[in-house]
Amino acid sequence: MESQTVLEVEVAALSDVGCRRSNNEDSFGYDSAAQIYAVCDGMGGMAAGEVASSTAVSQLLGFFIAQNTSGDGSAPVEERLYRAIEHANREVRALACNRDELRGMGTTLVAACLDGRRIVIGNVGDSRAYFLRDGGCVQITHDHSFVAEQLRSGVLSVEEAGASPLQSLITRAIGTADFVEPDMFAASLEAGDILLLTTDGLTRYANAQQIAALVLEMSGDGERAGGLPGPRDLLTACRALIDAAKAAGAADNVTCLLLRFSEESRAQRILPEL
Repeated sequence: MESQTVLEVEVAALSDVGCRRSNNEDSFGYDSAAQIYAVCDGMGGMAAGEVASSTAVSQLLGFFIAQNTSGDGSAPVEERLYRAIEHANREVRALACNRDELRGMGTTLVAACLDGRRIVIGNVGDSRAYFLRDGGCVQITHDHSFVAEQLRSGVLSVEEAGASPLQSLITRAIGTADFVEPDMFAASLEAGDILLLTTDGLTRYANAQQIAALVLEMSGDGERAGGLPGPRDLLTACRALIDAAKAAGAADNVTCLLLRFSEESRAQRILPEL
């Protein structure tokens, strides 16, 4: 039998209310069969933020999966993800416009889809995707926030941006307008790569280097000689990231979703006994 290599995906996710909030307005979700993963950070009074983020996640996943079983399944993944984000925006917007208690709500969104040996990412707002490889960590997405835009234009320094009281002011969100324009990114994958989707409840307290140190230490990625660790270690890494944010004060909810990609031979794979 001819050996064929494919990318296997391990996933783990955790969400925490943080140190100061009484409710959790973050949401995450994924469908391993459809290979789509998402994290959202809601905003709005009372329970509106929770409604916005949970609605965005469920609508994004449902629409993306539905495209796979329809005539749209042959479209490029970038196009299908873009459409799914637009659909999520329409659904959250409709709720916000039609129910007084939800008026003004919205949510950030960052989503990733596996496409063969590529990862495709879309984002709206300031929830982020980080890519980890060979001990390094880089932010893939660009924040849609007032402070980030001032930083990119050179108006603010890194130190001024970090101290700004306007860090929570986002300039683009799901559900706050009739139309939304997500940013789209793509990257080639290698065995051992790790992707982090996270809310700003973490990124206010940890930079890329600190994130890499925590993830690689807790996921066991430094012990590659004995084989890649299992998903339980990714869960430990999620907890370590959340604990680091909470140790620093965690004024907001904190959500982390980690994906690790490994290469495995279909011909040689041994399934566990049930």
